[in-house]
Amino acid sequence: MDWYMMNCELLATCSALGYLEGDVYHREPDCLESVKDLIRYLRHEDETRDVRQQLGAAQILQNDLLPILVQYHEDKVLFDAVIRLMVNLTQPALLCFGKVPADATSRHHFLQVLSYLQAYKEAFASEKVFVVLSEKLYNLLQLDWEQRQEEDTLLIERILLLVRNVLHVPPDPTEEQGVDGDASVHDRVLWALHISGMDDLLKFLASAQVEQQWALHVLEIISLMFRDQSPEELAALGQGTAGAEHGEDTRELETLRQRELAEKRARALQRPSRHSRFGGSYVLQGLKSIGDRDVVFHKGLHNLKSYTHDLGKEPRRVPRHRQAAPETEASRRSARNVRLFLCHFCQDFLEGCYNRLMLLVKDQLVREKAQQHDETYYLWATAFFMAFNRRHGFRPELVSETVGVRAFHFIEQNLTTYYEMALMDKKEATTWARRMHLALKAYQELLRTVQEMDRSPEQAVRDSSQVIKSNIFYLMEYRELFLALFRKFDETRQPRSFLRDLVETAHLFLRMLERFCRGRANLVVQSKRVRRKKNKPRAPAAPAPLSAAELEQLWEGLAPQLQACLEGEVPLPEDVVPFDAASETPVEEQRAEALLRIQECLRDSRVPQALRLLRSAREVWPEGDVFGAADAGPPEESRLLREILVAPLPRHAAAEPEEPEEEEEEEDEEEEQTVQVSEKEFNFLDYLKRFACAPVVRALVLLLRGYARNSARTNHCAARLLHRLARDLRMEPLLFQLSLFALFHRLLSDPAAAAHQELVALAKFILGKFFALAATNKKAFVELLFWKSPAAVCEMTKGYSSLQEGEGTTRSRVPPWTPQEEQELRELYWKYKEVEGGDVIAAILAHLPTPGRTRKQVVKQLVRMGLASSAKDFPRERKGTRIVLWTQEQEEELTRLFEEFQGSDDVLGNIMKHLTARRSRARVVEKLLGLGLVAQRKELYKKRRRKSHGPGPGQVAKGVPATPAQDSSGEDEDSEEEEDEEDEAEEGPMEEHWVPEEGAGQDLARRLHQEGLAGPLRWLENCLRRVAGDREEDGVSHPVPLVPLTEENEDAMEDRRFQTLLRQLGLRPPASEQESFWRIPAALTPQQLRRVAASIAHRGPSGSPQDLPEPPRCPQDPAPAEPLPAGLGSDSESEEPVPVPVPVPSPVQPRTKRRRELASEDEDEDGEGSGTDPAPAAPCSEEDEEDEDPQPRGRRKRIRCLEEEEEEEED
Repeated sequence: MDWYMMNCELLATCSALGYLEGDVYHREPDCLESVKDLIRYLRHEDETRDVRQQLGAAQILQNDLLPILVQYHEDKVLFDAVIRLMVNLTQPALLCFGKVPADATSRHHFLQVLSYLQAYKEAFASEKVFVVLSEKLYNLLQLDWEQRQEEDTLLIERILLLVRNVLHVPPDPTEEQGVDGDASVHDRVLWALHISGMDDLLKFLASAQVEQQWALHVLEIISLMFRDQSPEELAALGQGTAGAEHGEDTRELETLRQRELAEKRARALQRPSRHSRFGGSYVLQGLKSIGDRDVVFHKGLHNLKSYTHDLGKEPRRVPRHRQAAPETEASRRSARNVRLFLCHFCQDFLEGCYNRLMLLVKDQLVREKAQQHDETYYLWATAFFMAFNRRHGFRPELVSETVGVRAFHFIEQNLTTYYEMALMDKKEATTWARRMHLALKAYQELLRTVQEMDRSPEQAVRDSSQVIKSNIFYLMEYRELFLALFRKFDETRQPRSFLRDLVETAHLFLRMLERFCRGRANLVVQSKRVRRKKNKPRAPAAPAPLSAAELEQLWEGLAPQLQACLEGEVPLPEDVVPFDAASETPVEEQRAEALLRIQECLRDSRVPQALRLLRSAREVWPEGDVFGAADAGPPEESRLLREILVAPLPRHAAAEPEEPEEEEEEEDEEEEQTVQVSEKEFNFLDYLKRFACAPVVRALVLLLRGYARNSARTNHCAARLLHRLARDLRMEPLLFQLSLFALFHRLLSDPAAAAHQELVALAKFILGKFFALAATNKKAFVELLFWKSPAAVCEMTKGYSSLQEGEGTTRSRVPPWTPQEEQELRELYWKYKEVEGGDVIAAILAHLPTPGRTRKQVVKQLVRMGLASSAKDFPRERKGTRIVLWTQEQEEELTRLFEEFQGSDDVLGNIMKHLTARRSRARVVEKLLGLGLVAQRKELYKKRRRKSHGPGPGQVAKGVPATPAQDSSGEDEDSEEEEDEEDEAEEGPMEEHWVPEEGAGQDLARRLHQEGLAGPLRWLENCLRRVAGDREEDGVSHPVPLVPLTEENEDAMEDRRFQTLLRQLGLRPPASEQESFWRIPAALTPQQLRRVAASIAHRGPSGSPQDLPEPPRCPQDPAPAEPLPAGLGSDSESEEPVPVPVPVPSPVQPRTKRRRELASEDEDEDGEGSGTDPAPAAPCSEEDEEDEDPQPRGRRKRIRCLEEEEEEEED
């Protein structure tokens, strides 16, 4: 798009402003409205800033706005509107675009706007414009605060912003190519500002008591005025004389002339006296060419020194992200009259404005009243004006506001912030580096000012400097600052000028610190040490076992409190839960843990929690009466708690940590950092040793590469730092580096080396030390290729085996690997690498001759030796996830053991005892099925002999043995049940195959009804009957989910006891995460569903269901008047159910084939060996029914299998 072709509306608006005839501008009647329209257009411009570009191309500001400003400044409304428009047009391009665009199109628009701003700045280099602005600003400042309106305050701010915008425009390097001393556009703007008296108004705003709000505006304008100036040059100009400046220029020219003459003499010595027509060809012995032969040189001998293999090669292009950061400082000298005006401005500003203005600005910065990054103007002003004061008749009272410990702290805090942001914000690292450079220069100027105060003839000033130095040298932050800056220096982010100021500031700090330590025998400084402590979960120590007497004494103390809890005088807690359904811990283990928790509560004198936990556990595990009978009274509960207290329950042993290194890898442990502050005696040499590291030496060498362009001061500081490291610390090998030697070679070959005597002396000293060491250490030439640490320096000078274990900077708690150990490790790795299914690292650790090695150390060493790419090649084995393959020998062993124990009662148990490789029972069963040795799993089940015995004195009438926790027979039965669980763990979900027993869940349903769950039970019964009717009508059975639609039913479905009832009725829980609801299995027939629904129906005293309509009776169901067999709820060991006398034999009463198979798996085969038919069970009372175990033992085992659904791996 051609921006010179303006938009029609924009063109019409600009035409309505007026026209310029000669030097007189004639405005149109709609001039004010047109200016307001332009402001409105600028407010709605797009991201390319099209309106701004069109106005710049049409030169509206030069041809219209500035003439209106000059000629119609009396029109207050028009003047205000024109100022608003010019402030908008002259705002910096960075504010318009946010940042320098990266893409070509946006960058083109950015540069176009910048070119228009440079044209605007040239138009503002007019005395008439600044005279009008100064007069207007003067008149506004004459008004008192009572007379000044809001519009006047806004106009003052807009005038200051306009001046700021004009001074902010950067110079055009293509247009301003004049020599030093010529007047640039910026100089002409400054001169116009000075002629108009605007500089005096700025000083008034900086010093007036009533104009505090303009402090930051004034400081920003002043910083832009002195943008290209050097404080040292301005101070020297003010002291005297053009002769001093002329003498400096003369000395610079003389240096260049001497360099040129030296180069001519060197070339004359290389050139022979008589020209030879034949240049000749020479063979350079010892210098190989591309092949194996020596180089053939086809030029004259005088060109031999400049020969290199790189001649004729194209230089390698350096990627953009590796290029050195460009310099941001402009090195240009302004016109003399401008510099004189600025010098006088600095003097007046220091005498009347500096301290007050810096106090106001810092107050606004601390109170966060300023805009973001406004502290950079404060840092610049501190560095500039303190340097001017130091060079121009040093007077410390003029800069007293920025000299002190608080000033050091403020600058150090900002410098540290910029340093951290440069490390984190990689995209804006260059911007943060520029801000860091400003803070560093301010810090340097503070140190120079304190140094200058030491030379003051006034004793009070010298005492003040001693106080400041004692404070900054005492604190650790100031001493560690330069080390951090050296170590994180990045030449791609930070320019060479930053490194120059860093070296000069570090040299100054070290010199001041050294002199400060000389006059003091014992200097005490602050030391901080950061300790990182990891919060590792510690296993609780096992309590010491109590004796019988102590337990009896403890029970006597608990008895009164227990009695109060049993009588209801002390409330019991409600948040005690003994069972966690979501836990991976098996149910049996959770029951044992519940017993341990009750015992711990009793031993900690927490009787209410123990009693509540006992009652809750009884509801969850009612079988076996382990936690007492359901109708247990206070005496029974008291007896149970006493037995639990004195019982020697087994406790889990605390797991010992394997390796601390592995814990750091596997566990995400929180770290607590604690800073320990202490004091210690300061030693300057110990502090100087902190600088003896590769990053510091590398930065110094990088700075000295440009020694010809550096100032004498910079070269002196760098050489002095290297001399400190080499001579004072006696670490000359620290500088034995090939890049530094190449620099020395270039320096010694330089014809103008006489101007750098200090560097030449350092080079000769280091080279002499190197060749002296090379005479005894032949590896010194190889060491030239590497940057060195103090430990490497010690090894080079004292021998490579001089460092003992625990010495030097490379000490470690890990013992080093010897060559013999590395060879053994390599052999073990190749030996166990190809073993399938084995842990290579575990095998190596088991056979490693050297004890004490950890898994992490072995893995690191394998990676270091190149045998593995990373530590990820050796993942940790997780329990239960490894699939172990069977070898041929193991399969033959399994076949042999099966044939040997095939006729025994416990085939699988005997095989597990004699199997060499430790495997789980489920894996062995799978392999036996895979080999075809057995056809079904039930062939491997343990065969039990039937035992006929009647109810004894230890049993109730129903045949349910009372199994106390200490009964050994109960433990045997539990172990047998666990074996059966492992056998059946691989059978998958069993809910679809087993048939619920008739009358299942009656007792539990009755208790739930008494506890207020009548509604959910009625809903469950209706669901079962509805599904039974649907299956009879459709003839097809599918799993049906139980979806609770009311809050009451939803809460019941989450109740553990209600879920236990659902399992007893044969309903299936959610099989996976994709299922959310319980389901009625498809294997249940309509008759079975109706029977289950009838078992949970609420019955009155007469035994008939209440509050429910009687369902239609199926012909196969027993008559309603017939009593349900009591034996269905017993735990009898008989194989067949107790027969029920009925008039007509029912085909459904005997158990099905599948039912009998399931019973045969869990019950004894030798039950009721007498052969006589048992008598019908007498109807029992309601209390007896509550005492009964609601499930047969085999059914209870199967429920646990369904709940756990996991394989037990044997270690």
